[in-house]
Amino acid sequence: MSGLRTFTLTVMGTTDLHGNLFNWDYYRDREFDDFAHNDVGLAKISTLVSRVRADVGRHRTLLLDAGDTIQGTPLAYYYARVEPITRTRVHPMAAAMNAIGYTAAAVGNHEFNYGLPVLRMFERQLDFPLLAANALDASTGLPAFQPYVVKTVWRTGGPPLRVGVLGLTNPGIAVWDRAHVEGVMTFPGLVEQALHWVPEIRRKADLVVVVAHSGADLSSSLGDQVPFPENCAELVAETVPGIDAVLVGHAHVEIPERFVVNKVTGRRVLLTEPLFWGKRLSLMEFDLRHDGRWELEGSRSSVLSTATAEEDPRIVRLLRHDHEKVVSYVNARIGTCVAPMSAERARFEDTPALRFINHVQALEIAKSTSLPVLSLCAPFNRAAAIPGGEVSVRDVAGLYIFDNTLVGVRLTGAQLRDFLEESARYFARVSGRGPFTAAEVSADVPDYNFDIAYGLTAPLTYTIDIAEPEGSRITRLAYDGEPVADADEFAVAVNNYRHAGGGDFPHIASAPVLHDRQQEIRQLLIDWVRAAGVLDPAGFTGTDWRLVAGGDPVIVSTNE
Repeated sequence: MSGLRTFTLTVMGTTDLHGNLFNWDYYRDREFDDFAHNDVGLAKISTLVSRVRADVGRHRTLLLDAGDTIQGTPLAYYYARVEPITRTRVHPMAAAMNAIGYTAAAVGNHEFNYGLPVLRMFERQLDFPLLAANALDASTGLPAFQPYVVKTVWRTGGPPLRVGVLGLTNPGIAVWDRAHVEGVMTFPGLVEQALHWVPEIRRKADLVVVVAHSGADLSSSLGDQVPFPENCAELVAETVPGIDAVLVGHAHVEIPERFVVNKVTGRRVLLTEPLFWGKRLSLMEFDLRHDGRWELEGSRSSVLSTATAEEDPRIVRLLRHDHEKVVSYVNARIGTCVAPMSAERARFEDTPALRFINHVQALEIAKSTSLPVLSLCAPFNRAAAIPGGEVSVRDVAGLYIFDNTLVGVRLTGAQLRDFLEESARYFARVSGRGPFTAAEVSADVPDYNFDIAYGLTAPLTYTIDIAEPEGSRITRLAYDGEPVADADEFAVAVNNYRHAGGGDFPHIASAPVLHDRQQEIRQLLIDWVRAAGVLDPAGFTGTDWRLVAGGDPVIVSTNE
């Protein structure tokens, strides 16, 4: 027994960084803060990583990321569209991750949002591999990205330890970014590809860690559009023998530590997911023993909060100039607003803020059709508020925080009703008119899956009766004062996420396309304000839809 050796490996993990480099809110032009007083950004992650390395020894650590890195903030948009990255202009997120010393990262679905040239340029700029075993070249069937990497840890006090890292991405990419990947790449299921690759990795490695851009709990917003689930990291751990741990991403939830039992081997598999935007760093610790070969004896995980850390001065010095460019861009004046315009209550009543978005979308679609034009959009950002007085890029961009493009489709009246019924699932069923808190009337549906409708040249009016069961909530649906007939036809503005099937809304994905010019909706809003010079909320005031219970208006308080 004297030959036995032990070693503890620490594997750190981040996920869903979404372009958060510093602890900065570009939409509010101030340090980031939320209701829980979290902090965000790679600069703070860097400090936590340095602390861990100092505590256990850098040679005893690896650092992984589970994807969604280059989309989600004005900084990400700026270096994809305003001043795109090139061979000599390195993406700030790549520069930061290189400086911090990442070992490997998975490809997230939002990596594809700006198209393959931007993603490939980002990939070339990294000092570490970008992994995606289930992203395949459509023509050859071969991996379009490196599927895995095996890292050797030499300084164990004994034999070297070989660690295999398998990257898996989300099959929803085939739907959500169809415009960029159709005919170029295919995205088979995570379980299927893990079953293919893990045995090969296991032959080469003593420890196998999966980085999966897929939520832990089995679920999907894709319906039957793809034959694979969107979220299935726990299923991968249960189904595929030979995996020791999974770093989970995509779902934007925090899992400090979870164990599942593999159904083939009976061994426990560790799962962890750190909170998004760099709010948390996952810490996985693996106790290994060598007796002829390395064997895993125990594992555990926890999460560290970036709110406990200062920004790493080294990262600040390295990338301050890139950050300041973005701050100048988003603060550039583009017009004025007659009076403040807020999205705070847009989930519960018709607001000028959402009507403004719908109006601009509808104007573009009207250029491509003679049908009556409707528009659909969701209250993406409850905190969005355009002030009275001078209006900047960031003020308008705050209304529309996603990098979606505009699509126009043809829907019948019956299809429109079905769509609005799906949207109305956003609300919990209640009795009485209230008053209610926002939480009491809200079901477990994200804000981006509550679409609000608007008519361009004539009002589209309807009520959402949340005393009724799901599927029977849309009442008094009318266009220009006349009840909408099943056979009526409309041109409807939606975003590309919805058109691709995001949220699994009925009819949209298969609807005939009338308009698709790859126009970014956020930029259309900015351009409209810049061209008009003045934004007047009075021009977007109206009450086309109402929230009722048993026909009576519902009273909802947003003060919680």
